[in-house]
Amino acid sequence: MSEGTKKKVASAHPVSDAMRAEVLAALRAIEREEDVHVLFACESGSRGWGFASPDSDYDVRFVYVRRLADTLTVNPVRDVIERPISGELDVSGWDLRKTLQLLLDSNPTLLEWLRSPIVYREDAAFAQRLRALAERKFSLVRGYHHYVSMAKKNLREHLLGETVRFKKYLYVLRPLMAARWIRERGSAPPMVFADLVEGTLEDAAVLEELDALLALKMRAGESETGPRRERLLAFIERELAEAQAHVIREPRKEVDREADALLRDAVLAFEGAR
Repeated sequence: MSEGTKKKVASAHPVSDAMRAEVLAALRAIEREEDVHVLFACESGSRGWGFASPDSDYDVRFVYVRRLADTLTVNPVRDVIERPISGELDVSGWDLRKTLQLLLDSNPTLLEWLRSPIVYREDAAFAQRLRALAERKFSLVRGYHHYVSMAKKNLREHLLGETVRFKKYLYVLRPLMAARWIRERGSAPPMVFADLVEGTLEDAAVLEELDALLALKMRAGESETGPRRERLLAFIERELAEAQAHVIREPRKEVDREADALLRDAVLAFEGAR
């Protein structure tokens, strides 16, 4: 299939104005209740990936900074803020220090947040620094093992029965295509599933099957099931075998002090805003 005729799979990121307003109100409430400042907030999960069902939750993830007095304590304040799921809204966030620790450890989930197509709020200067640092510190080796392990686990737990939830195919295919992206392109994979597929998958029959599955998933409920899809399963098993057989290598990266500077600047800026 030529580049000009290659099929693009379905993708959608539905967030209504009313829901966006609800998310922003929830973030403002967290800032008041916890005395923190939200530096960045985005949509994660199926809406961010581009294949939400009509009843999918809104998975809001954010990064926040605390005041200087809460940062310089013998007994550290908890570094995660979580709220009980309310209706369709699932909101949780990480303290900036925790975020930077995970960033330096090349946490793939964090990089996905920073690449999300749905950003609810951001402090532009700090978000730009976070993204730049996350891109530079991304480890191909750690990212590859993360995605291959995720695909293997989800395949084993969800796809081997006679009846399968539609979304579980995507929870295996997404990390498999992310691993292929790393293997073939030597860079961090995009978050949006359609972009990931467009940059990795050429098999017309598999693309047709995948697009049909996406259309079904995006109009069905999260728990909808159907008979096992043998063509997709065969492709997944071949792809996983190839991924597990491949060894990723990368040059050693030097540790720098930019993360410390970013944390210090964010805390002092919040302190000065009083």
